[in-house]
Amino acid sequence: MKRFSCPPSDPAFIQSPYAFYDRLRAGGPMVWWEELNLPVIAGYDGVSMALRDARFGREAPDGFAPEIPEHLKAFYDIEAHSMLELEEDRHHRLRSLVLRAFTSRRIRALVPDLEEIVDDLLDQFPEGEFDLLPTFCKMVPVRIICRLLGVPEAMSEQLLTWSNAMVAVYTPGRTREIEEAASKAATEFSDFMRSYVETRRSQPADDLITSLIAAEADGEKLTTDELISTCILLLNAGHEATVHSLGIAVKTVLEQDVPRDFLEEDKIDGLIEELLRFDPPLHLFQRWVYEDTTFLGQELKRGDKIGLLLGAANRDDDAWDDPNTFDPTRKVKQNTAFGAGIHFCVGAPLARLEMRVALPRLFARYPELRLTETPPYADTWHFHGLERLKVSV
Repeated sequence: MKRFSCPPSDPAFIQSPYAFYDRLRAGGPMVWWEELNLPVIAGYDGVSMALRDARFGREAPDGFAPEIPEHLKAFYDIEAHSMLELEEDRHHRLRSLVLRAFTSRRIRALVPDLEEIVDDLLDQFPEGEFDLLPTFCKMVPVRIICRLLGVPEAMSEQLLTWSNAMVAVYTPGRTREIEEAASKAATEFSDFMRSYVETRRSQPADDLITSLIAAEADGEKLTTDELISTCILLLNAGHEATVHSLGIAVKTVLEQDVPRDFLEEDKIDGLIEELLRFDPPLHLFQRWVYEDTTFLGQELKRGDKIGLLLGAANRDDDAWDDPNTFDPTRKVKQNTAFGAGIHFCVGAPLARLEMRVALPRLFARYPELRLTETPPYADTWHFHGLERLKVSV
């Protein structure tokens, strides 16, 4: 297995990791990334196969789960009931129950709410230069998730604070301070959601929490802890991905000078898929190895971990012609931006819908929108998103 070195904190890598990904792919179907201390896969076929292979998964095999320190217990109490972290029967049961509530019909019904939220945010744009991330990109997803769950939109900023603190645990080089802040946020977020769940048990409403309470499969329902973890997951994962997707999409449309007719009804779906392929919001998934096996020509042992590089897979020239070129006319093909297999992101349809509503309305209202600086990426690498998005209208 060939070995490669590139610190994930390297400023040049953070701003553009794709040249290094090209080197990894050229090194073979599976290579060793020194700084991650991990074998990684950077090719489209390898990543796609691994995401669908039952020999690999998110949940640690028996005997390999790391010990949870006391100061992180509250955080991992939430993770213990998250379908993102479970496998086999527990994952299937939880995902099936969630999908009975989080339906395509419910998502499509959010269009009028999304249009209202987007228009309200556009009405409040300041004059001169401003940062589009907190003004627009962060608020669209958090406000629609508030409406979806049935919690007050006035809670948006607090939900963002909790979400940001919890998600920071997954960033490289996390500190004890970050861990304690994540655990505190997990406790407060959980207590808040628990009160809403209990209220909805006695006072049902037309919201996702009520639907999750009512969801039933094979005589089973979600426990309160499972329901709370699901609501927190929908905010944390959905919000994080959509903020990054929306911010990078605006950046790419402006930098690539995308003709505005690609934002019209008959072309926008293809544009969104190319935006997600070209510069996706998540670049790394890790998987445990569940049995001694051979994969992509490499021997793997039970308890090993492998890294799946989603951003690299989306730039594989074996899968796409001229993959480092942004092409909104590109024939749509499933990319790895939202994963694949049994852990394919349940919020992907909502994320796409948010982009489908927000982007055309943004550029229709402000056709002269322009960047006032080259938008820098934040130092979080695998959560691939912008630090700021300074624009002028």
